[in-house]
Amino acid sequence: MLASTSARRGSIMRRTGGVVTAEKELLLDCGDGVRLQGFLSSPANSTGRPAVILHGWEGSAQSLYILSLAQQLFDRGFEVVRLNLRDHGETHHLNRDLFHSCRLSDVIGALRALQALFPGRPLSLAGFSLGGNFLLRAAAQASDAGLSIAKVVAVSPVLDPGETLVALERSFPGYQLYFVRKWMRSLLKKQAVWPDAYDFRELGRMADLRRMTAELVRRFTDFPSLEHYLNGYSITEGGLEHLKVPARIITSLDDPIIPAHSLQRLARAASLQLTVTRHGGHCGFLERLSGPSWVERRIVEEFESGVLAREGRAPVLEGA
Repeated sequence: MLASTSARRGSIMRRTGGVVTAEKELLLDCGDGVRLQGFLSSPANSTGRPAVILHGWEGSAQSLYILSLAQQLFDRGFEVVRLNLRDHGETHHLNRDLFHSCRLSDVIGALRALQALFPGRPLSLAGFSLGGNFLLRAAAQASDAGLSIAKVVAVSPVLDPGETLVALERSFPGYQLYFVRKWMRSLLKKQAVWPDAYDFRELGRMADLRRMTAELVRRFTDFPSLEHYLNGYSITEGGLEHLKVPARIITSLDDPIIPAHSLQRLARAASLQLTVTRHGGHCGFLERLSGPSWVERRIVEEFESGVLAREGRAPVLEGA
């Protein structure tokens, strides 16, 4: 919560003027008529290395943590792309069909389009929460999808969506309602631009993530049940067994919505490294309210290192 607090907004917006001023909008053709929006910022001291950053559920390319990381990479000469998932940010008009978390082809298509902009230069990927989940799944299919990925870093990625939903339901009062309200605002934006396709007024009276998700799965997907849908974007069990891309998951033991015990059910591909900290919350990892976070600095180090540190397969417990 502190990572997105208004107390940080002023300092972050002052620090990120460079990356925002340099940005150019991209409308990426992802195939099958799907378009996703991105923002490319090219620094004057560009090294030509492309880095793609993806936000979490109901975040956007304008989220504070995305802008802050983007500036860190921009300052070091990376060509930085901040990508929006379908129906995130102000993109509800771009695609008629509704966003859901199993639309992996959207992200793979966007990465292909970005790869064409940077021929011969592998993409470095950083994702937060659901964005981290999407990028790990994309990386696991990199070979079949024809993607050239240098490295992927996933911060507090969704591991088992069913367990995350339970954690949200059991979290402290107000946390689930926060997500319900953000989601409803997004759904009403979708309804406003596609009034012939959507009417979410009944859904708005549920105020319950499980019931809302189950209803949307029933009405707008081909999944036979909520359980099938949640399993569709899980990365536990065999979800990452084909991962060949160098990858690191950074998560914390005190994350309120991503239970750390789910890490034990990951298929431990040789290319996958884990960093597990005692503290950090969900995508937080703050040392102070102002300035870059610990995890932003860690991502920059990972991208600049060229290869992952050789730490073996066991989780690394750090004191962040």
